[in-house]
Amino acid sequence: MFKSGTLLLIAVVVVLAGLLSSIFIVDEREKALVLQFGQIKQVKTEPGLAFKIPFIQEVVRYDGRILSLDTPAIEVTPSDDRRLVVDAFARFRIGDTQEEITQFRRAVGVGGVRAAEDRLASILVAEIRAVLGSEGVTSNTILSAERAALMNRIRANADADAADLGLDVVDVRLKQTNLPEQNLEETFNQMRSEREREATDERARGAEAAQRVRAQADRTVVELVSDANREAEIARGEADAQRNRIFAEAYGADEDFFRFYRSLAAYERALQGSNSTLVITPDSEFFEFLDGAGISPSAVPSGN
Repeated sequence: MFKSGTLLLIAVVVVLAGLLSSIFIVDEREKALVLQFGQIKQVKTEPGLAFKIPFIQEVVRYDGRILSLDTPAIEVTPSDDRRLVVDAFARFRIGDTQEEITQFRRAVGVGGVRAAEDRLASILVAEIRAVLGSEGVTSNTILSAERAALMNRIRANADADAADLGLDVVDVRLKQTNLPEQNLEETFNQMRSEREREATDERARGAEAAQRVRAQADRTVVELVSDANREAEIARGEADAQRNRIFAEAYGADEDFFRFYRSLAAYERALQGSNSTLVITPDSEFFEFLDGAGISPSAVPSGN
């Protein structure tokens, strides 16, 4: 009786174990394969309960989410022969269809996602070298906004190559782009030369502008001085004209007195100081008013 009860308990345990081992759950973040002696029997892409033959079949699970992969830093040579060191990252996932999942298993075998990452990294490195080293792609293109188009080319080419692995390449981006150490000094020297050239150009433009300002100032000075001299000459001419007019009016009013006044002014200019000597003939007109002969009563003001 005891023996039969033990056998019954063992049978129940075996049945329960077999039942439990025949049931598995597929998470919504996973893709599952049911294998029988290494051969693919089922592909499970929908989340929920699933069944397999216990002890004979096994379940292999793969991450169904978008995964990230960093590529190693590599040196590329664009068409302008200016070498660059670049490294990139990619986002990829295992395909959703049963054919893609089956292709993935056949391509990577028991290596799984790790083996797929190694092979995808090789594909990305090759495509980065090919695209960034292609004709017409310069270092300035890689460092400009046009790099987005280059990344799209790399992604499209890598996605086509990764189809044999059952992978979909979602995105590819360059993380950083640097110059090799041996090229940094040369680049710095070029940048320094460019800045010095720009500084020289700025100084030349500044000197030219200063010269224009000085020339304009000198011209303004000449114009102002010319205008001042012209106005002074006009004023001097007007004053001389007024003086001559006054003399003419005085001469016209009393000719004898005007002659007498002009002679006195001439005596004053000629006989200056206490040691003046004149050598003139006695009958010279210069003595007209010195001997009194040339003075008429009308020429002398009353009371003098």
